[in-house]
Amino acid sequence: MDATDLNKKLQYLREYDRHLRIMEICGSHTAAISRSGLRQLVSPDIELISGPGCPVCVTPSSYIDRLIELAGENVVCSFGDMLRVPGSRESLSEAKGRGLRIEMLYSPLKMLDMARKEPEKTFVFAAVGFETTIPAYALLLAEALEEKIENVKLLSALKTMPETVGMLCAQDAGIDGFLAPGHVCAVRGYKEYEILAKKFGRGFAVSGFEAKELVDALYELVKGLDRKDDNEGFIVNCYRKAVDYEGNKKAAELTDRFFEKCDSVWRGIGNIRNSGLILKEEYRKFDAGSFGLNEDKARYEACRCGDVICGKIKPDMCPLFKKSCTPLSPKGACMVSAEGACRAYYDQESVKQ
Repeated sequence: MDATDLNKKLQYLREYDRHLRIMEICGSHTAAISRSGLRQLVSPDIELISGPGCPVCVTPSSYIDRLIELAGENVVCSFGDMLRVPGSRESLSEAKGRGLRIEMLYSPLKMLDMARKEPEKTFVFAAVGFETTIPAYALLLAEALEEKIENVKLLSALKTMPETVGMLCAQDAGIDGFLAPGHVCAVRGYKEYEILAKKFGRGFAVSGFEAKELVDALYELVKGLDRKDDNEGFIVNCYRKAVDYEGNKKAAELTDRFFEKCDSVWRGIGNIRNSGLILKEEYRKFDAGSFGLNEDKARYEACRCGDVICGKIKPDMCPLFKKSCTPLSPKGACMVSAEGACRAYYDQESVKQ
């Protein structure tokens, strides 16, 4: 897309005068939209709202509590963002501060090196993420099996996105269209979103993460919504360099080898049928106790992260936003990660000031 084409699409989006609510599902899209200032570049009638596509944001407090329990006798390993997510009593970072062994890693595979060096210890990885991250956990298990490494486990809070998007559509949350998650679709394809588009009469556009890619996808989505009949659904793939209809079959096969569907609790939303993944029966020796994590006790009752990730309110409508809840002192999970809606709004407002 050259500069002339980009400007033409931006002009269309700036001058659009019919109210639409469009949800970007993916947390990486939320961060990219804030960095690019896209909300300020389009018409105020195009309302861009953030969705439940940040894995840190939707991990329930009971999961954090369970990790802290496990750290009493094991070594808990996690990506960095997870360390600051509030549990019902404390975060992993706070637990680490009082002496529990909790390690930050950049890759689950690094845990294998640790397990080889300390065979007397059990290492538990905080397996959090969506379809994009899950193949890395499957690869960890495949290598552990091949090398007969017995002292590694996963605590699974793995989630899949289509079921939750379907829930938002079924609840008629007033969302006209969705920017579908490019990373997830690169792994699983966009066929499941086509099904949702047709079932619920919504518009979907698969988008990349550069500013011009977001403009392109938003333009195609708005144009499609403007001409569609009420009961029509459609999907357009604007991220063809990385996404096709079926997705990455090898990554899908690796995931399907180890994991199967289960119900899952989403922080601030509740239990969603078949929206999670659990280890299959034959691989349960690698499970650190993922079953029964079905509670979500809010540490701060005034926190409205659940309403934010369902598109019911904007982050600045939460009474804690920028007051007691900041990136340095997050009270809700949406303020922790750079992909969280509240953090993205906070950073954007800070730049404007």
